[in-house]
Amino acid sequence: MSVQKLAAEGLGTAMLLISVVGSGIMGETLANGNVAIALLANAVATGCMLYVIITALGPISGAHFNPAVTLAFALRGDITPGLAVQYVVVQIICGILGVWATHLMFDQSILQSSATIHRSGTAQWSSEIMATFGLLFVIFGGLRSRPEAIPAMVGIYITGAYWFTASTSFANPAVTIARGFSDTFAGIYPGHIGMFILMQLIGVGVAHLALTRLFKD
Repeated sequence: MSVQKLAAEGLGTAMLLISVVGSGIMGETLANGNVAIALLANAVATGCMLYVIITALGPISGAHFNPAVTLAFALRGDITPGLAVQYVVVQIICGILGVWATHLMFDQSILQSSATIHRSGTAQWSSEIMATFGLLFVIFGGLRSRPEAIPAMVGIYITGAYWFTASTSFANPAVTIARGFSDTFAGIYPGHIGMFILMQLIGVGVAHLALTRLFKD
């Protein structure tokens, strides 16, 4: 059963990165320099993919596809520490594989490192705290009120968060690491990955303290 769960987490995370990086490449190619149009394409494609993979794979693994989400569930005692570690490892590895698969589809060099997309500063860092907190708010609020609506809620939230956060809402350590392996529209300079992940973990901590009280039975 754990193998089935890990396969679901790996496939879902890979598909998520394919949607993020692939739509970024396609959007930037077709937008003729209009960054707003490229970001809109990126956001909509990511939101659509989230709805699909959460709906399809949620009954198997819980549809985390995100070490921050896995950590939040582990802190609640909903997943064992051992399985949580396995989830995170698979998410990171398959996220990178998803990026490489995307490069292959778009006839790009498979092995890349983001050298041009710099994402740093207080605005971006604070955005990652808020984006991660907001994602967990959506998930745990949905579990409390309407579990069947979570796929749509997460997809809609991330689509919006691309626009209302300065960082374009990574909110996912596996996605952050994988995007460092792509020198495209969705990339992130590797030297900035560590601070993004730290902010995401702070977001998990704040969410755990606040949301377990807000949404307790």
